[in-house]
Amino acid sequence: MSNTHHYFDLDPDASIPAVVVLFGRDAFLRRLAGEQVTSGVLGKDADVPYAKLSGSVATWADVADEVNTMSLFGGSGRRLVVLEEADSFITKFRDELEKFLERKRTGGVLVLQVDRWPSNTRLYKKCDEFGLQIECNPPEKKAGKRPVLDRPRLAKWFATRTPELHGAKITIGAVEQLIELLGSELGLIDQEIERLALFVEVGGTIDEQLVLEQVHGGQLQAMWDLVDAAVEGQSSEAIVQLDRFFQAGDKPQKLYGQIAWSLRRYAAATRIFQRAQRRGDAISLRDALKSAGFPAWPKALAEAERRLKLLGQIRGGDLFSKMLEIDIALKGSHSHEQRGRLLLETLIASFAKEVDPRRV
Repeated sequence: MSNTHHYFDLDPDASIPAVVVLFGRDAFLRRLAGEQVTSGVLGKDADVPYAKLSGSVATWADVADEVNTMSLFGGSGRRLVVLEEADSFITKFRDELEKFLERKRTGGVLVLQVDRWPSNTRLYKKCDEFGLQIECNPPEKKAGKRPVLDRPRLAKWFATRTPELHGAKITIGAVEQLIELLGSELGLIDQEIERLALFVEVGGTIDEQLVLEQVHGGQLQAMWDLVDAAVEGQSSEAIVQLDRFFQAGDKPQKLYGQIAWSLRRYAAATRIFQRAQRRGDAISLRDALKSAGFPAWPKALAEAERRLKLLGQIRGGDLFSKMLEIDIALKGSHSHEQRGRLLLETLIASFAKEVDPRRV
């Protein structure tokens, strides 16, 4: 049975073996995973001491001495040693670590914190068999040949943990908006949720409207204006507005997150309307827009309906696949700033007014 798990799938009551590897690029998840392992070894008492060493300077003798020293504190009596930035340490002492794992020790616990942890190494396979490996990356799912961020899973995780930690509820939609606005840096999202919880009563709900009002409000309004101009076919005006963001120092990846959030609602409304038509169900454009998350007040719905008609069924129906392609390109072939900028400008130009376009 594999002993490698994503942090989201980790059993909080799982026993802690002699070696634990925390790997991945998200420092926030690594911290949470480290706290869970610490609690599993030392108990709930935060005052129980443990050793923390730097992997860049520690030797195998240092680590072995610490791990083999019996702890005089904590309910389990096990010694906990945390080796931070352990990548270089693992390179130097790979053989010693493999032998340590094979002994299946039940005394002290060694925690290795690393950024990269290749699965094709013998040490990885031994740790998967005898130790515990916890992946600390934002959750991903397959989309074609490349994995993409699993937004629904991430949103559900934040919605589940927020009431207990921050004293407020948060809707899935609000979390999804934060992901669009802030990216996939989980610690930053968590900090923003903690701040937003101050704006609601204890036990109250953080909703999409609060996120829109409180998170980068001025820039958001400018971005909405940009997307509205683009959807209406005013490509030149939208590109001028986009240029202002670049002049202010914003990067394509950040700007695309905000653009995509607005466009995704138009894409969802188009898909909802088309599916209803195929089923033979009677549905109005405004009902589709409300289902897609547009504000329900009459003036906002009227404006959204007008823009959706200008967008048309063909372009609206293609939006989801087009946005996925752009998201993947910005993380790979178009990650350079100038190439990313060209990609966003091309997206905006694709909404330019056409002669006799098909309407919704």
